[in-house]
Amino acid sequence: MKKLMQILFLSCLKATELIEKKLHFKLSYTEKLQLKVHKMMCDACRMYEKQSGLLEKGIEQQQKEELEEIDIEKLKKEIHLHLHHH
Repeated sequence: MKKLMQILFLSCLKATELIEKKLHFKLSYTEKLQLKVHKMMCDACRMYEKQSGLLEKGIEQQQKEELEEIDIEKLKKEIHLHLHHH
């Protein structure tokens, strides 16, 4: 029974690690179960997951906007000039 408890119940530190991992990688079945059980009992980790997701979306949006701002034609001209000068 003690082994089962250790498997099912995570510390907040481990739960937050899984929350971050979940944003970029697929969790194993065990990890999903552990995180689900933990979040059922922990308001702080549920809130952390929401906040972490919002931050991730904001970062992705910022990166997207920065890429859209790049003038491809201007970049091509700069590369072309640089290549001809060397």
